[in-house]
Amino acid sequence: MSSEAKPLVKGIQKVGVLEKIKPHAELVAAGLSGVLIAAGWLFDQYGNGADSIIAYLLAFVIGGFAKAKEGIEATYENKELNVEMLMIFAAVGSAIIGYWTEGAVLIFIFAVSGALETYTMNKSNKEISSLMKLQPEEALLLKNGIEQRVAVSELLAGDHILIKPGERIPSDGIITKGQTNIDEAAITGESMPVSKADHAEVFAGTVNMTGAITVQVTKTSKDTLFHKIIELVQSAQSEKSPSQLFIERFEGTYVKVVLLVVISMFFLPYFLLGWSWQESFYRAMILLVVASPCALVASIMPATLSAISNGARHGILVKGGVHLENLSHLEAIAFDKTGTLTKGKPEITEIVVKEGLEKESLIWKAASIESHSNHPLAQTIVKYVKQHINKDLFHPDSLEDVPGWGVKAELNGEQWKIGKASFVGKEKADIFANGMAKELAIQGNTLVFIEINGELSAMIAMKDVVREETKLAIDHLKKQGIRTIMLTGDSEKTARAIAAESHVDEYFAECLPEEKVDRLKQLKEKYKTVAMVGDGINDAPALATANVGIAMGEGTDVALETADIVLMKNDLPRISEAIRLSQRMNKIIKQNVIFSITVITLLISSNFFQMLDLPFGVIGHEGSTILVILNSLRLLRS
Repeated sequence: MSSEAKPLVKGIQKVGVLEKIKPHAELVAAGLSGVLIAAGWLFDQYGNGADSIIAYLLAFVIGGFAKAKEGIEATYENKELNVEMLMIFAAVGSAIIGYWTEGAVLIFIFAVSGALETYTMNKSNKEISSLMKLQPEEALLLKNGIEQRVAVSELLAGDHILIKPGERIPSDGIITKGQTNIDEAAITGESMPVSKADHAEVFAGTVNMTGAITVQVTKTSKDTLFHKIIELVQSAQSEKSPSQLFIERFEGTYVKVVLLVVISMFFLPYFLLGWSWQESFYRAMILLVVASPCALVASIMPATLSAISNGARHGILVKGGVHLENLSHLEAIAFDKTGTLTKGKPEITEIVVKEGLEKESLIWKAASIESHSNHPLAQTIVKYVKQHINKDLFHPDSLEDVPGWGVKAELNGEQWKIGKASFVGKEKADIFANGMAKELAIQGNTLVFIEINGELSAMIAMKDVVREETKLAIDHLKKQGIRTIMLTGDSEKTARAIAAESHVDEYFAECLPEEKVDRLKQLKEKYKTVAMVGDGINDAPALATANVGIAMGEGTDVALETADIVLMKNDLPRISEAIRLSQRMNKIIKQNVIFSITVITLLISSNFFQMLDLPFGVIGHEGSTILVILNSLRLLRS
């Protein structure tokens, strides 16, 4: 890890601890505030006025401290008043005219909403720290034939490093010695390990699986592809959405207008309409109470929480209301292939055995040999035999792993070779397959051949198969008028086969993380609101770039933290359900907003014409709040 990265990680860890404590502290404060409001009301009912005021004052201080501090700090930093300050003024105004309960309830509502907002927002530091953990801190530098362990940040272009089996590659480079299989899922999303030898390019953050290799460093730690993934996540999550910018502009304007009108009511009616000072002050205080956006806040938050709760019951975890709101505006959804549209693990799709040989016996012996290899394709064969053939595996007489090609073994005097076509002979493999190899490859299969005593005896086709529910999910989205796109690091051939099988409208193959982000930006320009569905580390930048990031529940920690929505049961059809839930939520929110604005406008107008007394203003204000909450609770129903 670079020297620049270490302070960042320490800062992230410190912020992470504070963020864990903060929402709990705010929720506890809001809860105490609610208890004190109830106590104050009881004291008031039984004629203990002094104790009632003390309880309300404590409710003000305990419940309102966090939002008051936030509002004051934001006002000082931005040199502009905000809604938090308006809530403080409204609560104080309520107390001044003797309506302590009204002010305390206003504080309580804002305290709860603030705690929930803190809990669901500001997640970006977690996924960045998770990414950092995958970057090795040290590397084994080769200098004048001597091995020396050094910090990755000290590596320079041209240095030679030794990477042993099982180790993560510390820096981008070129292999100068050795052969191996490398798991590049962290970068490309490719489900199959890639065989690499001399002059092949390797990337930081990927895993060297089988053989020791010497790599010539081509980039410093700050310039690696892996480091760029981290920067992409940071950059994408720091960008504010248009709706967020609009809310910020609206907030400043709303506060200024309300406060300006309230101040005007202190003086203008006295001079222009002949009101008394007492009447002017009374009307100004009523305005401050009825103009407070309690009903507007209640129009959105309860509806959002109800929809989120509904989604959670059905395996859809939404990290914030804005993300659920955006779902109803989707015009296109981009899907990662491996682990999203597909299962993410290869399965045997076809076994061809030479005539005269017993299929079950041959595969059983092959699995016994492959059980000594940690290659994913070998493990797929072993898994197949354990599931379909009720026989214990045994040890071959001898075994030789040939990195990048396959394995050689001796079994009861027979010489076995298991591996790719070029390992057993390309021409022989083509003749044995009798035209099937090309067709299976077009369908996205990886082929493994078995040779016994120099004769090809079997061919096994393996493939990362499409999930059973994928086609149903894609078809549902198409019916909703949403364009579907697949983004994958796989080859053109494999991508074409999977795209056709999964019913997506279009696909882009051989996409590195940077290219996925570029594709997402292009899609956003074309379709405006775009979602990205993925499960891997390589998907994190694209998930952060999309208007809505959706992660599979069995995905990596980074994808889960980066995403805005998580499908807990890996159930793709839930996306269509989430969109319908979003549409219902937005419809109810619109109903609530229109109703609450209408009531506030009516109350303000009545106050100007001296037709509204404070008790009726309170009833209208609180009544509208209760009604919009009840309307919102309808979203709890399935």
